[in-house]
Amino acid sequence: MDDRLSGAGGRPLGPYDGWVADLLAEYDAHLRTAAEVQGAVDVQRRGPLWIALFGGGRLFVTYQELDDPAGRVAEVAALICGDDSIQQVEWKTRSHDHAPGLEAALVCAGFTAGESESVMLGEASTLIGSEPPSGVTLHRLTRPEEIRAALEMQDAVFGGTPHADRMLREILNRQSKGEDIELWAAEADGRIVSAGRIDPIAGTPFAGIWGGATLPAYRGRGIYRALTAARVRSAMSHGTRWIHSDSTEFSRPILERAGLVKITETVPWTWERAAR
Repeated sequence: MDDRLSGAGGRPLGPYDGWVADLLAEYDAHLRTAAEVQGAVDVQRRGPLWIALFGGGRLFVTYQELDDPAGRVAEVAALICGDDSIQQVEWKTRSHDHAPGLEAALVCAGFTAGESESVMLGEASTLIGSEPPSGVTLHRLTRPEEIRAALEMQDAVFGGTPHADRMLREILNRQSKGEDIELWAAEADGRIVSAGRIDPIAGTPFAGIWGGATLPAYRGRGIYRALTAARVRSAMSHGTRWIHSDSTEFSRPILERAGLVKITETVPWTWERAAR
């Protein structure tokens, strides 16, 4: 790890410190390819592509650099057509990649672009100072039924295709293998009002914060910020120093105020097999 990422004199990084290029290099080196396919049932390597199969027939495509974008999309399209067990595919694009023609090729292959998200990266220690407001409790979820309840709340907030069943299987499977993935929730008024995952990346000082969702009626009260702090404190106890997140416009400003830096943008392009 490049010590320059601590900033001059060890000070926390901020959005105007001039370190975005260094952070982006670390992101490309440590947070793509192998880091993105933890928990996969199977991983294929095809040239620069990492093609990971997860439970429920979900395929995820990633890479560090991309040659021949149209040709690589065609390879994945052929794989999909030849395997009826594949039900969903996600291909993440990054705005700093040089991949001319990639988006047009994805459209031609039947992929649909999701909303652009900000990739945030920075020191974990900048995120740990928040506590929940009065009447709100935070805790790590360990029982399958409470994990499911949190995932169903997230589905309701995000809309679209429900993912609770798939994510429950994936989380429990990874935990059974000894992985440190955790789901945390904030509860108020007898219900889960906010939830999110923390996912330390094995063999690195990085962890990702994912799936953060808060019910609309409970936003603007510091609950998401406190939930993030609780997750990050837990990850730091396992050796995490750096936090990254693909953030919506709801969470990006919160993470930015805490000291994380937007280093690029990402768009999830998805394909789903039509119901028969």
